[in-house]
Amino acid sequence: MKRYTGVALITLALLTALSACKTASGVSRVDSSTQTDLSGYWNDTDVRIVCDSLISACLDSPRVAQESAKKGRTPVILIGQFKNDSDEHIDTSIISKTMEVAIFNSGKADFVAGGDTRTELRQERQEQQGNASEGTAASLGNETGADFLLTGTVKTIIDRAGNTSTRTYYVSAELSNIETNARLWMDQNSEIKKLIKQAKNKL
Repeated sequence: MKRYTGVALITLALLTALSACKTASGVSRVDSSTQTDLSGYWNDTDVRIVCDSLISACLDSPRVAQESAKKGRTPVILIGQFKNDSDEHIDTSIISKTMEVAIFNSGKADFVAGGDTRTELRQERQEQQGNASEGTAASLGNETGADFLLTGTVKTIIDRAGNTSTRTYYVSAELSNIETNARLWMDQNSEIKKLIKQAKNKL
């Protein structure tokens, strides 16, 4: 009897130890527009705020409207590089794609493919020249030329004292005339500023 009692006590002790090691975890869904700030770093809310501001400024720019009127058609934009000059990892392709979609959906500009997509398209056209039928092969030299190039940068300024710091994000965007290199529009958003307090280490 004592033997079984000892085994039961050991088993109970092991179960208690295992339950103490378990960490509560779970996943809950939230609305995509919900503002979340867990780490103090760049996040989806920041993308929305910055892109909404810069897109509105670009579409409402008198110079862009004047240049479009001169051409007598919907201008064609090529998305260039949005450089990450901040101190953290930021996928700037999300910024450029968000701006591209919003401007395209506004009906005020068309876009042409650039970067890897353009390279793949050109390779496919070359492949079709020797492999597709004459009636279906895409012709060479018929690409739509872009009128404007949209580029930008993301930078941060950090101020720190003790366990408190601030992170301010500066996101700039520029629209340039590809033929003349003239800047048609420039703007900068610095609305994103975060105050971060870290817990003090207890000795």
